[in-house]
Amino acid sequence: MAPGLTARPGDVLLMVGTRKGSFLLSSDSSRQSWQVQGPYSAGGDVFHLTYDPRNGGRILSATNYMIWGPQIEFSDDLGQTWKQAEGPPRFSEEAGEAEEAGPTVSRLWHLEPGLSSEPGVVFAGAEPASLFKSQDGGNNWQELAGISQHPTRAQWQPGLGGLCLHSMVLDPQNPDRMWVGMSAVGVFGTEDGGKSWHPRNSGVRADFAPDPLPEFGQCPHKVLAHPSRIDTLYQQNHCGVYRSDNGGQDWRDITEGLPSRFGFVLGIHSQDPDTIYVLPEDQVQGTDVGGGLRYVTEAKFRVYRSRDAGESWEALTNGLPQQDAYLHSLREGMATDHLDPCGIYLGTTTGQLFYSRNDGDSWELLLEHLPPINSVECSAIV
Repeated sequence: MAPGLTARPGDVLLMVGTRKGSFLLSSDSSRQSWQVQGPYSAGGDVFHLTYDPRNGGRILSATNYMIWGPQIEFSDDLGQTWKQAEGPPRFSEEAGEAEEAGPTVSRLWHLEPGLSSEPGVVFAGAEPASLFKSQDGGNNWQELAGISQHPTRAQWQPGLGGLCLHSMVLDPQNPDRMWVGMSAVGVFGTEDGGKSWHPRNSGVRADFAPDPLPEFGQCPHKVLAHPSRIDTLYQQNHCGVYRSDNGGQDWRDITEGLPSRFGFVLGIHSQDPDTIYVLPEDQVQGTDVGGGLRYVTEAKFRVYRSRDAGESWEALTNGLPQQDAYLHSLREGMATDHLDPCGIYLGTTTGQLFYSRNDGDSWELLLEHLPPINSVECSAIV
């Protein structure tokens, strides 16, 4: 096992999930020199990591093993030691009775710590699209059956990556209010703690479907909101970038000014809820077989920034490869830190980790030659 990090409170913690385990990086507020440790869970496909700052700080990992299946793993000492959840996410008996053989959790996609008012709560998104909740910091999990037994469930279809729940937005003032993003189902919201869920997709396109504006059946790739303005939701969708100003009741297309409607990653500036980041990628013209070419538009690695909530966009290229850059980033591949100016971190499926220390104005290569990067997440160490 790789040693853990030696870091101080307030340092930046960067968590990188790859197809061959995870890596932990830390730096002080200068972000110039980085400590790197790993790989952890080296035999696993780590889809996502998160840091729970409550109760002293815990790193949680959504690790998918070829032999042992999906596991929740966690460390309370910055990677020095790891434990596996005693009761990992599994479907309830009631859900099993609804189908002949009973569903099984095939992969874990995303982990999200709960609110400060609920110190033990953590959420996990899984495949097939389902949501699980832990009350004890991630050690034991229960299914929130309002998603997996939704009345429309039989009509849900998978995206190319599977039928997965990959995004969660929690209302910091209301533990009963939450949104999730599922591929290729859409955005659903709850206001009763997950007992009931309602589609929140009005105005979002599904160009690959017979009805291009269905109630559900869209393919959001990532959904985020700034905690200071929770009713303003953003999503990078298979068919464009969108913003909702009313908690997902309806959405506005904000793709104009971008070179492609297609992309995966999405980031929000930590201090400014109007500043967002996307990475446009190309699709095959006239067809959507395979979801597109899945590398950056025109083979130019350009992060696009909007400082006005998507009304206009600018290409950020300083320090990024602008020729023959056949690079691709997955939906969890971008993160932003808590510092001012804001740091932005972006990983690729060919193992490069780029970052900016100045809101995206200029970029550097932080690390390369990693295994294919599934996810990048960032936090401040407590």
